[in-house]
Amino acid sequence: MEGIQIRHAEPSDYPSIIAVVNEWWGGRSMANMLPKLFFVHFRQTSFVAEHGGNVVGFLVGFISQTFSNEAYIHFAGVHPGFRKKGLGRALYERFLDGVKKEGCGVVRCVTSPVNKGSVSFHRRMGFAMEPTKRSIEGIPVAEDYDGKGEDRVLFYKRLDA
Repeated sequence: MEGIQIRHAEPSDYPSIIAVVNEWWGGRSMANMLPKLFFVHFRQTSFVAEHGGNVVGFLVGFISQTFSNEAYIHFAGVHPGFRKKGLGRALYERFLDGVKKEGCGVVRCVTSPVNKGSVSFHRRMGFAMEPTKRSIEGIPVAEDYDGKGEDRVLFYKRLDA
């Protein structure tokens, strides 16, 4: 990861990230899932990776207000040209270390069951999948989790184990 700098997210990062989100997801419409409020209100737990002055990765997360022992990763992405080089892992580790220092013992996140790369990444990162009533190809799926037809895989990772 030579030449890559990881720092806290800033509101000024939003335009450059939102401009590439759909492209990084192969044309899937993802931008509406990433409002600017995350870059304003969750800067201490959100990160941006830059290379040569360009954004090449990001992670948006927060500590739960409801469950003070838990943190949540809302959205993370890596430029396709920088994947499989440890950048996603580095962003996650920065987040995990930070929220652990704040007293969190569990981190949660969700992904779409169609995003096989994300499912594999989270498993390699040591996340477990919440059991559900339904599974697809051995992956537990929470039906209609984010609305009708919006199934999700629910992940968690214990930090205090």
